[in-house]
Amino acid sequence: MTPPSTPAGPAPMPVHASDLWKPVLLRALTALMFGAVTVFWAAPGVSGMGWSGGIYLLLTGLALMWCTRTGGAGDQGPGRFLMFSAFFMAVYGLILPFLVTDSIFGVFAAFALGLVGLAELYCAITMRGRHVLARDWIASGVIGVGTAVVLPFFIGLGAHALLGVAGGGAIISGVLWTLAALTLRHDARSVSAEAVN
Repeated sequence: MTPPSTPAGPAPMPVHASDLWKPVLLRALTALMFGAVTVFWAAPGVSGMGWSGGIYLLLTGLALMWCTRTGGAGDQGPGRFLMFSAFFMAVYGLILPFLVTDSIFGVFAAFALGLVGLAELYCAITMRGRHVLARDWIASGVIGVGTAVVLPFFIGLGAHALLGVAGGGAIISGVLWTLAALTLRHDARSVSAEAVN
């Protein structure tokens, strides 16, 4: 979340932290709400899995596109890959409630989460020290890829197990993105206070 400490390091990307914290917080709240649903919903069934999972993927994809565009990453190759991945996630979330089965959810949700996770890792590596979210993308990418790898193994256990795995990853990433949003908000206030003085 901090620019490089060495003066010779690449300059950080121009990011309007006062705007960036909003999509980051939306992503965090979406993940935490989905995680809470998966914890407290004892018998969601296939339809419940489709609607809750679809809304989660849709809102996460939209928040990630908003975040990528606001943060300036969408203007570069790695950011475009992240935008494409987020768009795929949002579209899949939109159609998931109408086509859902245990197998479809397990395979395609894993693909969407894995694709976004790989895109975040790619952005983190290529924009390291140049983007304010690079460190957060590393953790989020690992969580997304990890969830994607594990998810298909739970297809045979039904909707509750699939939602539990997806929700577990969502809770962890939700906490991470909440901390990132609060840090960005704090930094934005500090910059505003310095500008006034």
